[in-house]
Amino acid sequence: MPKYIHQLPKWAEFTWNNKTIVPILSSVRHKQGRLQGYMEVLGFALRNETTLQTLTLDVLKSTEIEGEILNPDQVRSSIARRLGMDVAGLVAADRNVEGVVEMMLDATQNYNQSLSKDRLFGWHAALFPTGRSGMHKIVVGDWRDNEKGPMQVVSGAMGKEKVHYEAPEANRLEKEMKSFLKWFNSDISIDTVLKAAIAHLWFVTIHPFDDGNGRIARAIADMQLAKADNDSQRFYSMSAQIRLERNTYYEILERTQKGTLDITEWLEWFLHCLDRALNATDEILKRVLNKTKFWDVHANTPINERQRLLINKLFDGFIGKLSSSKWAKIAKCSPDTALRDIKDLINKDILQKEDAGSRSTSYILKG
Repeated sequence: MPKYIHQLPKWAEFTWNNKTIVPILSSVRHKQGRLQGYMEVLGFALRNETTLQTLTLDVLKSTEIEGEILNPDQVRSSIARRLGMDVAGLVAADRNVEGVVEMMLDATQNYNQSLSKDRLFGWHAALFPTGRSGMHKIVVGDWRDNEKGPMQVVSGAMGKEKVHYEAPEANRLEKEMKSFLKWFNSDISIDTVLKAAIAHLWFVTIHPFDDGNGRIARAIADMQLAKADNDSQRFYSMSAQIRLERNTYYEILERTQKGTLDITEWLEWFLHCLDRALNATDEILKRVLNKTKFWDVHANTPINERQRLLINKLFDGFIGKLSSSKWAKIAKCSPDTALRDIKDLINKDILQKEDAGSRSTSYILKG
């Protein structure tokens, strides 16, 4: 008896219960339309800033799902440079960051281009520029092979491993991916949001690469969601929401891959997750609008470049507490200069000391 859905006789002929899916899909579509309408009335600069924050979040969280932590400043800087945005305080990004950003931007900015084998190979090569995943050499820019045995998703200590999933044999990959790409590039009569959910499941079930399958599956879903919005500007992050629900995400994937070709439960989860991602956009918009309002109010306030850099970082979601020593390190200045910058902003009612409670003094934007 088949253990995984890719072993079923009619594999990839997915079915679902429309009575369950349609009401959720309608709600999601309504929220997408409302968000698009709201963003259209905002200015060009606000839309760009929201896109920059959303894409930065998307890249950070998609890699974090796999346990990899990227530098937020490097990710933001790489995205801003590639989109031609004039953003203060850009920093150099390492090649791992550049690779993930390159893949994500190609998926979302060029969403109307066909997805091909060569394009996927390019994405994979960008994700693994050294030809290694951690310390392990992997097949890069090509489908995986059988050299290391079957492709399995495993957890647990050595000797006590639990196999959650085993992907199709390597000799099936060329045929499997040809079928997937033909379906993905075709104009079939299915809602484009549902197509994003199915594409995500289908690709990650085939698991065609040695590593990076989850990140590429989410990039493919983002590409399809950009098609659904008919817009390369991104105002919500599906990956950020999946990161918050990571355990459930893996559980529902495993259950679906060991189930039948009725994928109602997966579609239901995906749509609810997308719905929550759309709701979470309010927080991004709030930060962007507060930042814009601040700079409008302080258009004529004397603020130097170091101060501008750190104020923007606080609006963009500074990680941890901002101390004078962190200020000096980020602004590349002396501790005395950092303290003068901070005191100046306190006198201008822009910064304030955080409530006592830590050994060092920290500062926040004045509310």
